[in-house]
Amino acid sequence: MSVNVNRSVSDQFYRYKMPRLIAKVEGKGNGIKTVIVNMVDVAKALNRPPTYPTKFFGCELGAQTQFDTKNDRYIVNGSHEANKLQDMLDGFIRKFVLCTECDNPETDLHVNPKKQTIGTSCKACGNRGMLDTRHRLCTFILKNPPESNDSGSASAKKEKEKKNRKKDKKDKENGSGSGEAGNHDNFDAPEAVDGDDDDEDWAEETTEEAQRRRMEEISDHAKNLTLSEDLEKPLEERVNLFYNFVKQKKESGTIDGADKEILAEAERLDVKAMGPLILSELLFNENIRDQIKKYKRHFLRFCHNNKKAQKYLLGGFECVVKLHQVQLLPRVPIILKDLYDADLLEEDVIFAWAEKVSKKYVSKELAKEIHAKAAPFVKWLKEAEEESEGSEEEEEEDDENVEVVYSPSARELKVETVKPDTPEKEEDDIDIDAI
Repeated sequence: MSVNVNRSVSDQFYRYKMPRLIAKVEGKGNGIKTVIVNMVDVAKALNRPPTYPTKFFGCELGAQTQFDTKNDRYIVNGSHEANKLQDMLDGFIRKFVLCTECDNPETDLHVNPKKQTIGTSCKACGNRGMLDTRHRLCTFILKNPPESNDSGSASAKKEKEKKNRKKDKKDKENGSGSGEAGNHDNFDAPEAVDGDDDDEDWAEETTEEAQRRRMEEISDHAKNLTLSEDLEKPLEERVNLFYNFVKQKKESGTIDGADKEILAEAERLDVKAMGPLILSELLFNENIRDQIKKYKRHFLRFCHNNKKAQKYLLGGFECVVKLHQVQLLPRVPIILKDLYDADLLEEDVIFAWAEKVSKKYVSKELAKEIHAKAAPFVKWLKEAEEESEGSEEEEEEDDENVEVVYSPSARELKVETVKPDTPEKEEDDIDIDAI
């Protein structure tokens, strides 16, 4: 029985299908193991080597895995139900198969062991991106990259050899006659029976659309060829390449919607952390407050949960202040608050920056002035953090002294604060004899 590759799609006519996993438990005691009987067929439907999903199961379950490619046996130690593994396979498909842009499974992996990166390319929409290599399976993929001409299974090899034998046999039969008859196999298209038959056109399309499409394919191939060459260049040259890429987007007027492309280019050149420094130089001027709102999405793609990128953003901010010192120096605390409110800077990054004056981006004198102007904002941020911690403790105490009072005559429930009982003062000792 087949199921949709992307099981979140309920359409029964969904074109991307895969066989349902079949699991067989073998052995007992400490030697118990689960054999995934049809892993080769499942992996073929996903266009991935069968070792990848098997290893993914091992990573998720914390179990050892075994691969017997000659006999097409893929094993996960322990006893595991087929339904559980099928649900786990959905996680593998989301992370390592589906396109992040169009959710189609027509993707290929491009592994670069030298730079420790795994790229993806979608045949359906043309989207290109990079995988998050923090998952443990990525270590296995980097050590065992997919082979383009080999599916990684014995059955696939046998099937390919069988096809080749049939083809050779057919060629011999066709070539058993005269030499001229055998030479006809070299032609790409059959000869026309009737010279007046113009119904079929065997030439390439010459429309502008077809030419544009072919040029795009050529440019995509050229990008793949230059990928490894660019990564081998020094850091300074790669930064310049990224700078020119962003500058071209800005000059062409397409930068507003190019945040994903800019991030992909930075990841391709391995300069993601330095991205905010380049963006600050090209996108910010004396109107930086408005530009923070306009290009917030661009910076978030670099700065979200990336403290190194946030440090480079602060460096870019200092450079912008240097270029527009008269207009921006008095407004330093307000601009920093805008960056903080936009979630581009985290508190601990700001505190670390405020503690040390650096002359990495601007002169030491200007850096001191910037820090002096920023001092009120940093102080406010620290006090706000302390107050929030204190208010949380007070709220916890107040919650203990609140009770809900119900009145039959009232339409709503009332919340009243109940004062905690205080022990009454002990009365003065009474002389019993005086009563």
